[in-house]
Amino acid sequence: MRLKTKLLTATLVAAVAAIPAAASAQTSASDLMAMSVNELNGEIGQRYNAALALSLDNGTVAADNPRYVWALQAKAQCGIALGFLKSNTKDPVSIGKCVDAAARMNTQLTSAPVTPPVVVAPSACPEEIAGIVFFEWDSAEVPESAMPTIQSAVQSIAACGKKISVAGHTDRSGSDGYNDALALRRAEAVARLLKAQGASSENLEVSSYGEREPKVPTADGERSPQNRRVEITVKN
Repeated sequence: MRLKTKLLTATLVAAVAAIPAAASAQTSASDLMAMSVNELNGEIGQRYNAALALSLDNGTVAADNPRYVWALQAKAQCGIALGFLKSNTKDPVSIGKCVDAAARMNTQLTSAPVTPPVVVAPSACPEEIAGIVFFEWDSAEVPESAMPTIQSAVQSIAACGKKISVAGHTDRSGSDGYNDALALRRAEAVARLLKAQGASSENLEVSSYGEREPKVPTADGERSPQNRRVEITVKN
């Protein structure tokens, strides 16, 4: 199994290396926003897969340039954008950051080697939200599709040495008391997976906001998929 993983990673890295360095810069964030959700999913997914491959490549990790850091950033931001797309939402912030990080990651192919900094540059670390996990209605079960987002959040935050806030939210259907408990179960479920992926318990702060901070304002009782979420946030 380990050999298969290494071979798959090597294949993906080779494929990425064959792409011109300016390829991801040819399509701007505004161009992507004009695409359909299905087309956008393919574009963002391509960048995510490229970043994932590079983050697993030992040569990239050990190289004397910041490409590995930008790969982590691209993986995190593209993962967030893919999470939004699963609810048919185009999030311009995460899409813009995904495109920018992927372009910087690919630029390192032709850049001259530089001495790696002792501390990761703040601009290369997640600024606020490191990941969003969306849930089915009345469910606290983390969907399997959320694992790339969780893995990206752990790796990105580990590179930056930050603490993590894991905040649960619900839509506005159901009572306040029920939603507070449901949001907490969602946050705890995500926190367990973060710890399983290597996040330290001491660095996790789990909280519940119930329906009090909707991402999309709705009428009371409305079931909004964008509000059923857990936000994984970097703590400064």
